[in-house]
Amino acid sequence: MMELTRKGEYAIRGIVYLAAQPEDRVCLLSDIAAAVDVPPTFLAKIFQQFSKIGLVKSYRGTGGGFVLGRASDKITLLEVVEAVEGQIIPNRCVVTPSECSRDVFCKVHPVWKRVQIQVRDVLEGVTLKDLSGA
Repeated sequence: MMELTRKGEYAIRGIVYLAAQPEDRVCLLSDIAAAVDVPPTFLAKIFQQFSKIGLVKSYRGTGGGFVLGRASDKITLLEVVEAVEGQIIPNRCVVTPSECSRDVFCKVHPVWKRVQIQVRDVLEGVTLKDLSGA
């Protein structure tokens, strides 16, 4: 993944909104979706994924909704992006060295690896707290 999909963009919008809320405030999915201009059904699928890996906690029934799974300064943008987009891969050759028979002598392979590392480092250096202003 090098270009963020609509799903990735919606995921970031939704979770940054959640991070900006008071820590104990349970937010309805419909309120989050309306506030960040994302279709509720789309956001529901994204938040289900987030819930499975602990980025958010969900509560069912009356008074149900979502809160962050842990403190906003403990969730990185990298985690959010990779949760919905998968691993950041600038070129298939960085997935597994055996994927490309040219990687032993290819001059571009180390460049792709560096790109991958730098993009991951940038995203890992930004937390939801940084983005939410909370």
